[in-house]
Amino acid sequence: MSNLRNSYEQKIRNNLKTKLNYKNIMQVPRLKKVVINMGVGEAVKDSKKIQAALQDMMLISGQKALQTTAKKSEAGFKIREGMPVGVKVTLRKTRMYEFLDRLINIALPRVRDFRGLSEKSFDGRGNYSLGIKEQLVFPEIDYDKIDTVRGMDITIETSATTNSEALELLREFNMPFTKLRG
Repeated sequence: MSNLRNSYEQKIRNNLKTKLNYKNIMQVPRLKKVVINMGVGEAVKDSKKIQAALQDMMLISGQKALQTTAKKSEAGFKIREGMPVGVKVTLRKTRMYEFLDRLINIALPRVRDFRGLSEKSFDGRGNYSLGIKEQLVFPEIDYDKIDTVRGMDITIETSATTNSEALELLREFNMPFTKLRG
């Protein structure tokens, strides 16, 4: 069992129950899934780029990534319906906790000029999204073997009903948020 999941079940859940004044332990918000998305716009010109992105995503997430395709044709971007435009992976249970542990403790501190994550990136229903500009912050990626620096979007879905509950949950996981001024 991963350290993050173990700490959630041992102490974070009880801390949140008392902090949020819940009567039942099942009311406490929990993590549902983590979705990692990487857009590969260069795949329109070179189909080998999508294979490299799939390989990078597999190394980062620890499971096979899914190739996403264009839903509609867009002449301005020279994209036809059904062309590969990105890769994504959905993590649940053990892999989700292992990925979040690596994200919080290893990858985010390696981001250049990192000052913390914004508390404004919640969607109103307790889900948090963040973007990373380069995949090199993950230690699994070998700098010499990458062809292009790619960014990725990471969405953390929780069972929380409000943003404040989800913020408390992610703070308990030691997610590095910035302090809001004002």
